[in-house]
Amino acid sequence: MDISISALMLTSLTLPFLLAAGCTPGPRNASDKTVAAPRTIRVAQSGSADVTGNDNVAIQQAADMLAPGDTLVIGPGIYTIHNSVFIPVDNVVIRGEPGKTILKKAPGVGSRVVDCGDFGEDVLVVAEPEKFKAGMGISVIDDSYNSGWAVSVTGIKAIRGDTLLLTRRTVRDYDYINGNSRVENKFPILCGIDRKGLTFEGITVDGNREENPFFLDGCRGGGIYLYRSTDCVIRNCTVRGYNGDGISFQITDNIKVIDCESSENTNFGIHPGTGSSNAEISGGHFHDNDQIGFFLCWRVRYGKFSGNLIENNGLYGISIGHKDTDNLFTDNTIRGNGFSGVYFRPEHELLSGHRNTFRNNEIIDNGDSERGYGVYVEPHATDITLENNRIADTGAGIQQYGVYVAKGGGKVALKGNRMSGHAKGDFFDGNE
Repeated sequence: MDISISALMLTSLTLPFLLAAGCTPGPRNASDKTVAAPRTIRVAQSGSADVTGNDNVAIQQAADMLAPGDTLVIGPGIYTIHNSVFIPVDNVVIRGEPGKTILKKAPGVGSRVVDCGDFGEDVLVVAEPEKFKAGMGISVIDDSYNSGWAVSVTGIKAIRGDTLLLTRRTVRDYDYINGNSRVENKFPILCGIDRKGLTFEGITVDGNREENPFFLDGCRGGGIYLYRSTDCVIRNCTVRGYNGDGISFQITDNIKVIDCESSENTNFGIHPGTGSSNAEISGGHFHDNDQIGFFLCWRVRYGKFSGNLIENNGLYGISIGHKDTDNLFTDNTIRGNGFSGVYFRPEHELLSGHRNTFRNNEIIDNGDSERGYGVYVEPHATDITLENNRIADTGAGIQQYGVYVAKGGGKVALKGNRMSGHAKGDFFDGNE
């Protein structure tokens, strides 16, 4: 039986996401001007609930019943996710039972696009239509347009023969003649798009990476994903095994991520990016991700990041780059990451991650047998302050340098740090 899909609410062609119908509900009683009391809407797999089911359709149906001030409670169990769960209104709470409410992505499928892959298409002709069904979330890419904002994230409204009818038009000309254009059922799982005042809490997202070979980076998605949203909270949530980023928020302001865990994702554990200011991330555990635990993307500014444990990620614990300025990192433990604990990416002098402060952190035992740095500064990041941190190799013999400034790197102010155990030196400045 085909999964039904909600109607669109967005009108801008720049945003290839579908949102659920009823996203802007009027008064519950059009003749009643009074404010209705907040309600609790319940979805569960059995028993007494407003909606009963075990997949994204049931959760979306319950979410579409929300009005501002309401709470959606998702009962325990594993819910199979074939498409994004979109929260359609502002100022609501989405709550699960910690460790027991699990949103698990359905297995991945994909097909080559054989026709209709141009910009603004609302249909795609595919080689293997039998792999898909109505209601699925999908993404469209080719060999050139396969990452970032060039990916079209949409859904399947209906299928007619070998043709997929899309819920949202494509945003690029995909080369289905020479460029291996393809469609894959990859999408963000729990989403807030153009929203304010959302709270996600107590929810586990399982990306099911073993059955999902198709990668979607954090610009367009994540296990938990916020886009063009403000004043939202993600609390006591877990994301694991997503083929992409665990938690991602893009073009946002004042996002708080509190006491969350993100691990074993193929890209980054957490990814604030694309002009996200005033973020607060605290009490998190970002570990065993294939690339980076904590990735600051473009123009992440005035953030406060404290009390996080960032460990055992493939490359870096924390990565800072393009215009990521004026952030404060305090009381974090950054250890056991593959190349360095903290990494300032190479950028033009005008575009670098300037004026970042690290205070009262532990940066220990980062690296491997060939490379290992507590803090590594590429050109041209400058005005970096390292104050009262412990930066050390505790006997593992892998963190070769405490602080390493590559030639062309900027000023690093060291104040009251405790550095020890580094085989090649506590501090190296390539400009001297």
